[in-house]
Amino acid sequence: MRRAGGIAVGIAFWLAAGAASAALAQSAGATDKDQYWLLNPVPDSQMRDFNTDRPPKANSPVTVDAGHFQYEADLVNFAGQLTGPMQSYTLLGPNPTFKLGLTNSVDLEVNVAPLVGVHTASSATGVSSTVWGNGDLFTRAKINLWGNDGGTSALALIPYVKAPTAPLGIGDGAVEEGVIAPLSISLPNKFTLLFNSELDALKDGADAGRHANYMNLVNLSREVEKNVTLYVEFWSDYNNDPALRTVQYSFDTAIAWAVRPNLQLDFGADFGLNSATPAFQLFVGLSQRF
Repeated sequence: MRRAGGIAVGIAFWLAAGAASAALAQSAGATDKDQYWLLNPVPDSQMRDFNTDRPPKANSPVTVDAGHFQYEADLVNFAGQLTGPMQSYTLLGPNPTFKLGLTNSVDLEVNVAPLVGVHTASSATGVSSTVWGNGDLFTRAKINLWGNDGGTSALALIPYVKAPTAPLGIGDGAVEEGVIAPLSISLPNKFTLLFNSELDALKDGADAGRHANYMNLVNLSREVEKNVTLYVEFWSDYNNDPALRTVQYSFDTAIAWAVRPNLQLDFGADFGLNSATPAFQLFVGLSQRF
């Protein structure tokens, strides 16, 4: 309950912190694009700067312009975890998210990895196993509350539902859902501070019950060279599964290169800070807007 209360307080703080920026953006006369929607696309000349939810774990509060399509994909993603004698390795490739702008403040997002491999082995027993298959299907709606087209902050809510399309050993065979709240704040000297809080309703490991999962992160980014942005991030996750409560922490780094105005390449590395977290995660990604 304390953790849930902390998330509620955090979101309330973000709302208060961004309200002034939202008012400033409105008073500054930001371009009104509310007349555009899926079948009446935003003209290219009025599109906002290309913005993605990758490469870090953080989500951006900015949506895809109405009537436009965008994909963001891990070309390859490899993670490894060591817990005592147990070793686990996960390979995804590719892992695309497809996005479609519905209105000026809402987009629809679908994610599924067509190829996932999970290998586990025990150095104590010598037993190992490998499972190959597709991943679970995630459907999300990103709803921007303010800051899509200007201002010093932006906030969105991202509710999602996971359909259990992955085989056991990759997924848990359960429908699960949650909501993510990303808040970005523009800082001096071209820095951007990004907070994410996430609340999930997940299946219990031992039975068909449900439990809460809480995720929080803070991300700092800056353009270090023209069209090249560097990211650093601290991520945490508390899984309140009655069968095995776990806490994970990681320090994440990434770099993104805007090859063209609507094309981005990125790569990064995440490092686990405790034994419950994957020791490393390495990835290379590609994003494009149409």
